[in-house]
Amino acid sequence: MTAPTDPTAATDTADEATAEPAERPFGLGSSPLRTDALPKALGIYPYAADLWAEGLLWGAVLRSPHPHARIVSIDTSGALAIPGVHAVLTAADLPAPGTPGARPVLAAEVVRHQGEPVAAVAADHPDTARLAAAAIAVEYQLLDALTDPEQAFHGPALHPDGNLLRHLPLRTGDPEAVGEVVVEGLYQVGRQDPAPIGAEAGLAVPRPDGGVELHLSSTDPHGDRERTAACLGLEADRVRLVVTGVPGATADREDRSFQATLALLALRTGRPVKMTLTREESFQSHAARHPALLRYRHHADAQGKLVKVEAQILLDGGAYADVSAEVLAAATAFSVGPYICPNVFVDAWAVRTNNPPAGRMRGEGALQSCFAYESQLDLLAAQLGLDPLEIRRRNVLATGDALPTGQAVTCPAPVAALLDAVAEVPLPALPLDEPDTDWLLPGGPGGAGDPAAVRRGIGYAVGMVHMLGAEGADEVSTATVRVSGDHATVICAAVDAGQGFATLARQIVQSVLGVTEVYVAPVDSDQSIAGPSARGRHTWVSGGAVEKAALMVRHQLLAPIAADFGMSVELLSIADGKITSYDGVLGMPITEALEGKELWATAQCRPHPTEPLDEAGQGDAFVSIAFCAMRAVVDVDIELGAVRVVDVTVAQDVGRALNPGQIEDRIEAGVAQGVGLALLEDLRSTGGLLLNPSLTGYRLPTALDTPEVRIAALLEERDVVASFGAKAVSAAPAVVAPAAVAAAVRAATNLPIGRLPILPEDAVVVLPV
Repeated sequence: MTAPTDPTAATDTADEATAEPAERPFGLGSSPLRTDALPKALGIYPYAADLWAEGLLWGAVLRSPHPHARIVSIDTSGALAIPGVHAVLTAADLPAPGTPGARPVLAAEVVRHQGEPVAAVAADHPDTARLAAAAIAVEYQLLDALTDPEQAFHGPALHPDGNLLRHLPLRTGDPEAVGEVVVEGLYQVGRQDPAPIGAEAGLAVPRPDGGVELHLSSTDPHGDRERTAACLGLEADRVRLVVTGVPGATADREDRSFQATLALLALRTGRPVKMTLTREESFQSHAARHPALLRYRHHADAQGKLVKVEAQILLDGGAYADVSAEVLAAATAFSVGPYICPNVFVDAWAVRTNNPPAGRMRGEGALQSCFAYESQLDLLAAQLGLDPLEIRRRNVLATGDALPTGQAVTCPAPVAALLDAVAEVPLPALPLDEPDTDWLLPGGPGGAGDPAAVRRGIGYAVGMVHMLGAEGADEVSTATVRVSGDHATVICAAVDAGQGFATLARQIVQSVLGVTEVYVAPVDSDQSIAGPSARGRHTWVSGGAVEKAALMVRHQLLAPIAADFGMSVELLSIADGKITSYDGVLGMPITEALEGKELWATAQCRPHPTEPLDEAGQGDAFVSIAFCAMRAVVDVDIELGAVRVVDVTVAQDVGRALNPGQIEDRIEAGVAQGVGLALLEDLRSTGGLLLNPSLTGYRLPTALDTPEVRIAALLEERDVVASFGAKAVSAAPAVVAPAAVAAAVRAATNLPIGRLPILPEDAVVVLPV
C-alpha cells in the first residue's frame, strides 16, 4: 500500500524553501506568513480527495430521494451482479445499533430527510460504484413530510420520543413590567450552508488487528473516532483517525454516517476504500445553520432605556438531534444581546422536522438572535426619534453587569468603546456622483437600474458570542513541546481548519523558548485529546496547553544555567535569540544553550467549569464572551430591490492581538460570510426536497459581492482568565454582519426588513404615482 500523502510535508517544504529566518516575523504579536499559504495558493496542498493507496476501491452511497418514507424492502442483487462490485452494505450489516435520535449510519426502517444514506457500495472504479448504488432497488412507503417547525408540536412524531428536542424558558425580573413604548417584530433566518471549498472525502484502510485507519478532513479527530468506533462495535483504540488537509470548515465537516460507512466498507472488503461525495450529496448530508423563527416584543421608557424583552424563538433542527440543544442555549442566553434589561421572558424551542439536518455553524444561535434584537432596537429608535447609535449607547452592557441568565460578565465588555470606534471612522464617499462609475450601481454594470433610484443606507449592529463549550462541557486540551538542537516540535491534536492554529503554535514556542524553527506535527487520534475546532477554543485551550508545555521546557533549559550563576530562573530571560540575566552578566545564544540537549514536556489546559441552565434559564453557562460592533453602508436600487454592500466598518473586542494580520483576515472572512447570509445564501426546500443543492443554485458571495472591510479598532482589553488574555475572533463578525446589512437596507428603504436573506422584493419601494 502507498502511504497517504502527508499535507504537512508539502507545507514545511514550501516554508523552508521560501522563508528567510533572519527577516521573518517572530513570536506573539507579529504577523508571520502562514506556512500553508504558498502551497494552498499554488494548488499543491493535499486534501482528502487527493489520497491514494495500493489496491484502492471506491465507495458510493445510495440516498433516499424522499424526505420521509418507510423502507419496505431493499434488493441488492442488481448491484452485486455488476462486475467489479466488492461489497454492498445495508443497515442489516451494521455491527452495532445506532444511538436513538442520532443520525444513523444507514437507515434501517424509516428515512427522515432527503439524502439520508440507505445503502453503500464498494467497487473497483468510482463510476462502477455509483452505477451499482443506483442499481439497488428500494421499495418505499411514502409518509407525510413534516416540514413546518411550527407544526412539529402537534404533528406526527418523527421519533419515539417526539419532535421536541429542547424547550428552554428564561425568566428574570417582573413579568408585569411594561414600558412607555412597545415595538414588536417577527423575524426569519434561512438555512445557510457552510458550503465548504472541498466536498466530503476520505480514505479508510483496514488494519491487521481487525481495526481501521481513517484519513479524513476531520475537525474533531477524537470525537469522530469515538463515534465511529461505537458504530463499528469496536474499541476506540482499534480505530485511528489521521487528519488530512481541511478544505474549509465553518461547521462540522462530516457526519458519522460518512465516516462509519467508509470504515465498514474497508473492513468488509479487506481493502482500502476511498469515497468522495458529489456536491449535491454534500449539500444533502452535512449540517447547515438552524433556520429560525423569532417573535419579539421590546418595552422601553421614554428615554429609550429597555424595560422588558419578551421573545419566542423556534429553531428547526432537521430530522435528528445533533447539537440543537447547544445552539438553543446560545440563542436564548443572548436573546437580548449586549444590552442591559431588568426584565426578560423568553421561551425557546428546538424541534425535529423532515427538513435537511441542522448543526454547528459559526456563531450558532447567537446569529439568529442578533438579527432579531438589533432589528428591534432600530424599531425603538424610529419610534422614539432617536439615532440608532444613541439608543444602543443608552443600553450597552459593561463589565460587571449580568446577562439575563444571571451570569455576571467578568470578562472585558467594551461595548460602548466598540460603538464609538465604528462611529468615528469617516463614511465612504459617494462614487455615483463621479463619472464612469456605472459599474458600482447595485444592479451591476450594464444593469437595468436607474442611478436616480439608488438610495444609500447606513446601519449599525452589535453582537456577542460565547467561547468554548457551554453548560458544563468539559473543555480540555493537551500538548507536548519537544526541543532538540536548534528546532522545536509541537504535538497537539488541535486541527487547523483554516483559523491558523499551526501558525499560532509556532509563535507561542518562538516567544517562550526563543527557537526560530518550530515544526507542528500532523494530527491524528493517537495523540492526546485536544477537542473540536469550534467556538475559538483552540486559541484558548490548545494554545494554553502549548504555552504551558513550552514554559516547562523553558524551566528545564534555564534551571542548570541559573544554578551555575547562583541565581533563580526568574532572573533569566530569553529574547532576540539570547538568554540574558537581569544584571547583564550572562548573554548566551539560545543555540549554544540547547546544543546537544533534547528537552520535552507535556501539559494540559482546562478552563474553569460552567453549569447547565436551569428550568428558569439561569446559570453560569459560559466561560467567556467576545463582542463586536459594525457599521454597514449599502446602496439600494429601490425600483429593482438590488442591494450592494459598499462598506463595512468593524470594531472588535480581541482581548490581545496575538497575530494582527491573521485577525484581520478572519474578520474579513466573517464579514463575507455574514454578507452572504444577509443577501444571498439560502438552502431552499419545498416539502423537504432541496431546490438548490449545487454551487450554481446556492448563491455564495464572490469578490464582487464582498465589500471593503475597514477595521476601526482591535480593542485589546485582556481577559485575565484566558490564555494570553486573547479572545476568539472568527464568529463575532459573522454574527453581526447580517444584522448590520439588514439595518442599512432598512435605513435606505424605510421598509421593515424581517427576514434573511433579504430578497429583491423585500427592498422594493412602491412610490406614489
